[in-house]
Amino acid sequence: MTPAQVARPLAVAALVGALVWWSGPQAVLDALAALQAGPVLAALGLGVVTTVCSAWRWCLVARGLGMRLSLPTAVADCYQALFLNAVLPAGMLGDLHRAVGHGRRNGDIGRGVRAVVLERLVGLVVLVGVAAVVLAAEPALLGVLGGLVPGAGWIGIAVLVALPVLGWLLRGRLRPMTADVRAVLGSGAGPGILGLSVATLAGYLATFVVAARAVGATAPVTELLPLLVLALLVMALPLNVGGWGPREAVAAVGFGAVGLGAAQGFAAAVAYGVLCMVACLPGGAVLLLRLTNTRLTNTRLTGVRRTTARGSRAPRVPSPRMPVTAGPPLPTPCTPASPGSAGTGDRLPGGRLARTPA
Repeated sequence: MTPAQVARPLAVAALVGALVWWSGPQAVLDALAALQAGPVLAALGLGVVTTVCSAWRWCLVARGLGMRLSLPTAVADCYQALFLNAVLPAGMLGDLHRAVGHGRRNGDIGRGVRAVVLERLVGLVVLVGVAAVVLAAEPALLGVLGGLVPGAGWIGIAVLVALPVLGWLLRGRLRPMTADVRAVLGSGAGPGILGLSVATLAGYLATFVVAARAVGATAPVTELLPLLVLALLVMALPLNVGGWGPREAVAAVGFGAVGLGAAQGFAAAVAYGVLCMVACLPGGAVLLLRLTNTRLTNTRLTGVRRTTARGSRAPRVPSPRMPVTAGPPLPTPCTPASPGSAGTGDRLPGGRLARTPA
């Protein structure tokens, strides 16, 4: 592992530990209380909605690129990717796995990876657009980001300026992605992809509202949504582990800035993370089922190969031996004449005697 791969989980653990120390252990206990039946069932139901919407969006993008992808397969792959993203440190290995698997099934891994990248990029663009509208409507929230990251406003402006320049410099490498965007838009799937992205984001926000209510937040939804959008936005940064870290920090600072209490914001973010892990548990079942089927298939193939190998062996051929042939008949021995016989002589063939005069 590289130093960066080791440092990121340690930094996230240190950040969450500092937030626990700052907010107090009661915030963690309140977050764990969100595991009651009502919030868990709500998270599972909302997880089904968001996963199906994401899978459907992926289908539209893939079909726009000329690739085959059925909705049931896409739903299973998305559930498995969510589970792997939650349990693996990088937070995106599940998406990489489904991209490569889809590409192999279609005989084009590069296009399969670009389809997943484009599908995730659409969701990120919608999230950034909604966050921009929220910040424009609530300028005070810029102070939340500024309090968490000094100079966050200037950093955002610099990023907005640098993106077009970076795109122009990398236009050669981005040409395949640009062609893919044109192909998807040319297929007429643009409105459907946009609508499904908005529905997916709405499902994430609804799950966050359930988590906030579970830890005792009573503020109106209209007051909670801007804070939750910012918490989801920082989850897109490659600085978290399975979504943990910056989300809790932004939620704590945001809730504290608007008078809802930093401890409650931290508890809401932790409860959201727990409910998201519960919602992705069907992905673990999908992974286990697929691993079991793969093992059974490999066992059957091994048995078939052994049987075929036995059946293809050449039959045993006996070692050659010298043939046994019959020799010439042995001569019949002559019996001498007894005394007093009529005559003596040699015995002719057939047992007759050739008489000679006495």
